[in-house]
Amino acid sequence: MRCVFVLFDSLNRHMLSPYGGKRVPTPNFDRLAKRAVTFDNHYVGSLPCMPARRDMQSGRLSFLHRSWGPLEPFDNSFPELLCKGGVYSHLITDHFHYFEDGGGTYHNRYDSYEFIRGQEGDAWKAMVQPHWERLREKYHERQYSEGQREYFRHNMVNREFIRDEQDFPSVQCFARGLEFLDTNKSADDWFLQIETFDPHEPFTAPARFKQPFDTGWTGPVRDWPRYGRVDELPEECEELRANYYATMALCDFLMGQLLDYFDANDLWKDTALVVSTDHGFLLGEHDFWAKNRMNLYEEIVHIPLFVHHPAHAAAAGSRRTSLTQTIDFPQTFLDMFGQPHAPEMQGHSLMNVLARDETPRRGVLFGYFGGAVNVADGRYTYHRYPADLLKQEIYQYTVMPTHIFEPFSVEELSGATLSEPLAFTRGVPLLKVPVNDRSPFFGIYGPGGLLEDETRLYDLAEDPGQDRPMNDPAIEAKMLALMKDMMHANDGPPEAFVRLGLDPKP
Repeated sequence: MRCVFVLFDSLNRHMLSPYGGKRVPTPNFDRLAKRAVTFDNHYVGSLPCMPARRDMQSGRLSFLHRSWGPLEPFDNSFPELLCKGGVYSHLITDHFHYFEDGGGTYHNRYDSYEFIRGQEGDAWKAMVQPHWERLREKYHERQYSEGQREYFRHNMVNREFIRDEQDFPSVQCFARGLEFLDTNKSADDWFLQIETFDPHEPFTAPARFKQPFDTGWTGPVRDWPRYGRVDELPEECEELRANYYATMALCDFLMGQLLDYFDANDLWKDTALVVSTDHGFLLGEHDFWAKNRMNLYEEIVHIPLFVHHPAHAAAAGSRRTSLTQTIDFPQTFLDMFGQPHAPEMQGHSLMNVLARDETPRRGVLFGYFGGAVNVADGRYTYHRYPADLLKQEIYQYTVMPTHIFEPFSVEELSGATLSEPLAFTRGVPLLKVPVNDRSPFFGIYGPGGLLEDETRLYDLAEDPGQDRPMNDPAIEAKMLALMKDMMHANDGPPEAFVRLGLDPKP
């Protein structure tokens, strides 16, 4: 058995043509859908980037216990479990968050890995004294900075060295993926993960992909929306969207290269192909850009998934309505190679859903640490916030106390206590670190950055755009009971319930 897992970042489901998207032609995703099973109700778990990847490696939701951070020593990593079964795993990625403080334990779980440099704020090229005058004219003021460790500065410098199409990190990722296949297509028992940061912001792609979406914009480079409410002029909004469309078109092209290789080498008969993303991205819907700052709308949490498996080739071109989630990937990959699951994993193998469209769960639970707890059941979505985001009692449970860019502060750790082991930590006691507004994460990926805090219930059948929150106490009670059950199943700590005004007892 062999498997290729393609993971994009911020790939909007509703813009892909197999899901009804019309603004950006995606013919290669159409090709993929004809070869694979398309999942119509696939959802995120923990957000954003590295919390999502922790779910994908460990098979557990982490957002009730922890914000952005590394894999913990007690987490079960599916590539390591594959290794124990004699399956070789290889990661090819330009996702530089793997190599920051808050992600540094993920990539070494694979047998080997390749890191392509240059995406977004990757601290890649050293230019001590850039040509500031030229760069200030070239880039919009909202994506310009001279700060020594600022993402905007790193990005401007990196782009000085990304000139031709073959220089783009995502292009290099797929090229390295094809090299792996050339080297190993006659071997057996391997897992390849091709992971690209695109179409994550900044939305930069080779010029030929932008041409079909040209807006006539003559101002400075504008391809990086800020996280928050839309306050730009209409022409600026259109330019930002056009650059996202161009990057999506690039992703479709790269997907086509991989499909061409599968066709030319008839890999469909003996190699699985799984394609998905970590979350979506708002481009003005609900009057917001991006993620992290707002309610978790469908555009962010309802994500694409395509699965081809040789044993289910007869299902090619079909669709599944089953509720599935990112925590299902570890069990699925382990099942593909006949390897046992870890008992702490809480997902469901998609192999069962490929065989029969039978929903393995009553609902999906998802969220950001410190924000709302959210649940969906295929018809309704319910988003429950604490009464006061800034005054809630909440703790991080960890033995790896690092944030995205830096360790937990001494001030944070000075208030830490040692908690008893949780059900999934395999006997490991944990630091219980109180969250405060001086934490480095608080205003970026924590409660201090949220701009919405209103508990809401939506009926997706009657209101798919989530424009009209509904008031139905009976349905809210049903969704709240589902939420509580799933929080208990995830071993949520008592304060995770109390902060939402819920009784922590089952």
